[in-house]
Amino acid sequence: MSVIFVLLGLTLLSVGGDFLVRGSVALSFRLNLSKMVIGMTVVSFATSAPELLVSLNAALDGASAIAINNVVGSNIANIGLVLGLTGMVGLIAVDRSFFRLNWPTMMIFSFVLYYFIQNDGMISRLEGLILFTALVAFVLFLLRTKSNPDLEEVDQIVLAEVSLFKLIMCLVIGGAALYVGSEFLVTGAIDLAEAFNVSETVISVSVVAIGTSVPELATSLISVAKKEKAISLGNLIGSNIFNIGAVLGLTAMIIPIQVTEAEALNVNLIWMLAYAVAVALMLLLPKRMFVTRSKGLVLFVAYLIFMYLTFNTP
Repeated sequence: MSVIFVLLGLTLLSVGGDFLVRGSVALSFRLNLSKMVIGMTVVSFATSAPELLVSLNAALDGASAIAINNVVGSNIANIGLVLGLTGMVGLIAVDRSFFRLNWPTMMIFSFVLYYFIQNDGMISRLEGLILFTALVAFVLFLLRTKSNPDLEEVDQIVLAEVSLFKLIMCLVIGGAALYVGSEFLVTGAIDLAEAFNVSETVISVSVVAIGTSVPELATSLISVAKKEKAISLGNLIGSNIFNIGAVLGLTAMIIPIQVTEAEALNVNLIWMLAYAVAVALMLLLPKRMFVTRSKGLVLFVAYLIFMYLTFNTP
């Protein structure tokens, strides 16, 4: 039964990713926003919904390790697994706004999370409010400052023919399919993982995190296939920011998140920060401002090493 859940989840995630990309590109045309902004808002928010629900349910059930490590593991997977595989599939050009706004914002959120956890071993309601408020401010800033400079890359005739109803339905169907698919995938994966008697931290940072990151993977791969690579990268950066600001922010506002298995969490946080720094360094290496196949391979191999250490460290 677990295998059926996993296969059904993967199918729904693929379908949902396709619908979400279609709706997002059409939305960027209608709202005169850049595809990077749409990727960092509409798409990333929708694909991060599973992390929000999983972390919130885990915190309410007293499973704090799952609530935190799900987000940390998902952020690691978004760069190592998703960006790594996406880069191996096709060359991804990176806009210079990545260094001016997107990457610094992701780093700030990541370091603030690290400080909150190291400071008192928990994420309080006040700290959750700070994270969520910062996210809202970031999104509002994006929407106010970003116009659409790349409409020539979009098939305007096709998008102009998309009715508002069809556009909304694409987003609704895509988001719903991603949510349901993630639920099936996580349920099946956890059942399989528990058969090996591993800890909550290991399950959450690996199986659960990968399961909740599959929407990002499906959406990014489909974006690359459709030549909408701005959405691919924007989705990943936006998802990492959203995971910290909204997933942990909202969850902590509802119920403070206590840190358990602190030593393992600290190691995972270091991996998260290291991956965020590594992306910026790679973009400064030849071929500059591109995620090439070789760079994608490095990110993916590093993720395999992380997974190996996760399952083999006492």
